[in-house]
Amino acid sequence: MSLGQQLAPHLPFLRRYGRALTGSQSEGDRYVRAALEAIVAAPEEFPRDVDPRLGLYRTFQAIWSSTHPEQDIAREQAGDDQEAIARARLARIAPLSRQALLLTAMEGFTNEDTAYLIDSSEEEVEALVAEALREIEAQTRSRVMIIEDEPLIAMDLETIVRDLGHDVTGVAVTRDEAVALAMEDRPGLVLADIQLADDSSGIDAVKDILAEFNVPVIFITAFPERLLTGERPEPTFLITKPFQRSTVKAAISQALFFDQSTVPAA
Repeated sequence: MSLGQQLAPHLPFLRRYGRALTGSQSEGDRYVRAALEAIVAAPEEFPRDVDPRLGLYRTFQAIWSSTHPEQDIAREQAGDDQEAIARARLARIAPLSRQALLLTAMEGFTNEDTAYLIDSSEEEVEALVAEALREIEAQTRSRVMIIEDEPLIAMDLETIVRDLGHDVTGVAVTRDEAVALAMEDRPGLVLADIQLADDSSGIDAVKDILAEFNVPVIFITAFPERLLTGERPEPTFLITKPFQRSTVKAAISQALFFDQSTVPAA
């Protein structure tokens, strides 16, 4: 099997990581493209002593680190309101802390693998993750709507949301319920399943809601392949069921981190 064939299955998830890290699909894809170009230009330098996925992320990390994103944050501060708020928040968190959080909680790497990816120790990774969570949670607070037709999963998500200090506007189990609830009580974040109780679609519900107002969305689904197609804009945050509570917490914190409607927690 060629190197390209080994790496191909991991690219949708690397793109997900790039989007979450930068807060932008186009910006995240720019780093992914640069990593792939580096691999093509010098395949002999690709790490062969580790799993291909680990080597791919290692290459991405090298590209990301070499561009000094903390300097880009300061330089691009003059963007639109949403970008300015996100970049102001980014400037308060060490880039390495955010990388450690996303690599462990979102991408599922062990502390040992994450330490390899960011040239750190396992102990330092634990400290970086804790630091990132504290800072992000201190900066954001919002009201969350849940679209989920499985009662136990919905209850679990409600608990996670409230544990993070956010309010829950309600739980919808169908497309129509979701749209009606969103119009009645506009949320600052939506957690959405894809397959709903009456065979309606959470994707369609989200499209209907976004046609009325902008709101960050996290899809939580057993069918990620329906969204990770590469054929259209993909969600910045996509969690696969069954999920880890830590993954959902990290995604909520990151999604609100880039949204202008959240406010500093008291």
